[in-house]
Amino acid sequence: MDIFVAESQEHLDNLNKNLLLLEKNPDNKSVLNEIFRSAHTLKGMAATMGLERMAELTHEMETVLTFLKEGKIVVKQDIIDLLLSCLDDLNAMIRSFVKEGKEPCIAQGLIDALRNLSECGSDQSQEQTKSSYFEFNEYELSVLEASKESNYMSYHIKIELAEGTVMKSARAFMVFRCLEDFGQIIKCIPPVQDLEEEKFDNSFEIFLITMDDAEKIATNLNNISEVRVASITEVNIERSLSSITPAVHSQKDDSEAENFIISSKALHLKTVRVDIDRLDDMMNLVGELVINKTRLEQIASGYRMSEMEEAIEQMGRLTTDLQSLVMKVRMVAIRQVFDRFPRMVRDISHSLHKDVELVIEGEQTELDRTVIDEIGEPLVHLIRNALDHGIEPPDVRAAVDKPRTALLRLAARQEGNNVIIEVEDDGEGIDINDIRKQAINKGFVDPREGELLDDKAVLNIIFEQGFSTNNTVNDISGRGIGMDVVKAKIESLNGTIDIETEKGKGTKVIINLPLTLAIIQALLVKVGEEQYAIPLHSIDETTFLIPEQIKMVQNYEVFLLRDMVLPLIRGSRLLEVPTADQKNSEEFVVVVHKGKQRLGLVVDQLVGQQEIVIKPLGNLLAGIPGIAGATILGNGQVATILDVNSLF
Repeated sequence: MDIFVAESQEHLDNLNKNLLLLEKNPDNKSVLNEIFRSAHTLKGMAATMGLERMAELTHEMETVLTFLKEGKIVVKQDIIDLLLSCLDDLNAMIRSFVKEGKEPCIAQGLIDALRNLSECGSDQSQEQTKSSYFEFNEYELSVLEASKESNYMSYHIKIELAEGTVMKSARAFMVFRCLEDFGQIIKCIPPVQDLEEEKFDNSFEIFLITMDDAEKIATNLNNISEVRVASITEVNIERSLSSITPAVHSQKDDSEAENFIISSKALHLKTVRVDIDRLDDMMNLVGELVINKTRLEQIASGYRMSEMEEAIEQMGRLTTDLQSLVMKVRMVAIRQVFDRFPRMVRDISHSLHKDVELVIEGEQTELDRTVIDEIGEPLVHLIRNALDHGIEPPDVRAAVDKPRTALLRLAARQEGNNVIIEVEDDGEGIDINDIRKQAINKGFVDPREGELLDDKAVLNIIFEQGFSTNNTVNDISGRGIGMDVVKAKIESLNGTIDIETEKGKGTKVIINLPLTLAIIQALLVKVGEEQYAIPLHSIDETTFLIPEQIKMVQNYEVFLLRDMVLPLIRGSRLLEVPTADQKNSEEFVVVVHKGKQRLGLVVDQLVGQQEIVIKPLGNLLAGIPGIAGATILGNGQVATILDVNSLF
């Protein structure tokens, strides 16, 4: 069932994405074909799992899509709305099936609406003669031509079923699944609907584009029970072209055909689904290997044996390669999260009567699967906020010489060992003075302190629990999680969140996340007699602490570093441990950052950089301020990992 749920969700995501593309480009035949294939596959999967209602709904969707392909129905917004509503129902049916183990009832209204649409094209469909099935339309011919130019083979395959075959449609489905592994099916005789409803004798024909040879295809098809390949012949492109009235193919059709061919290459990528728990176990084992590698390095350092050092060096290289490989396996494109937002933006902007264009950048950027699973909800809240509060109605935008259509940008990019995610709109921006005023009125800051806060500090009040600039509650952004929970979620992933805004110009929310949460580079330091680890991605620099550079500002220590004045936190006070018992001993400052904020952390000794494995503290120690976890050092000692975000 896990495979069914995962694959069906992929097809639903593809349907969502492609329906929105079709809404913008109604004449895009390749997108329409992709939608049809996803719906057809989803129907077959549902039937295989015994989900009759789901199969019925997808069957009616497929009928409508067939008439759209044949031009008997024109793509309109109400049709797209109906098909998207069907996807919502299919999603709900799958969730119910997983949760309760049974199929729920579906809204009969959707079935009726789909059937009413189908009736619009059924009269024309009945007028077609059987001979028309053997003709290729202009688009199919352009695909055949493009396949020949790309050195693909085009085969006409005749399939015969054994006499007395029960469930002929199931055998036909198995044939389709088999052929889809070889390439792209461009035509079927009789049509797919007739095969599914078993409106055929014991044979049918398929036209396939592939890179494989006919013998290999025939062997695989003949392995299907009650199925026999009667013949496989190469399609004669020139003859097919002469069978219809000559027409000049547009450049658009040629490019679509080329895209069709290119997409078929992707089908040959070999992939396998792996349970995430198995990847977690593998990562834990690699972590233990890293710990023992470090331990061996420390042991070998006391013996000075060249052969041992060489062996340990080789082991270190292998461990690093293995770690890198496992981490790559865990990496998932952020597109998996981003793909849900075009539909959400469309629906919300329609309900708010706003014109919004969503621009997505960097959707191929990869993150650890654990981070991917957690980042979706915060992004949903940020996008809802932008649509509801940030972006103005079209008339308001026009009045201030802005385009009526607002721009909402969702972008991701990798910077070193971090991924930056930005949610940016060109709306009205945040009124910082209004935030300051509300913060004072609601008691979040003292009136005198509030007037002295800089713009950055005022914006950070938005992340305080219970703070809101919205006095009314609506279904878009007034319910659910608040900005304080968004911040907490990001920081639980060892990330940071910042806001940049300009009144009348727009707002940008910047999220900075680590690529992985399992194994990181860290700086080991000593405070007193204890060792601590500080994640390297949070460190700007280290320097000696010179007493003359320390000043007092409002009873707080600050540190003068070149042209900057940085707050100073002493590790001994933060961690409540005694300082090193050495007179006139040197102290060091580790300059750390959170977003654009910086401060200095005073430590007694810099031990060195080391690769560490992050270990959770467990329920008894979880939630201790300033502590993010622990790690096991090469000598077997446990070092605490400092939570830099909590220092600010």
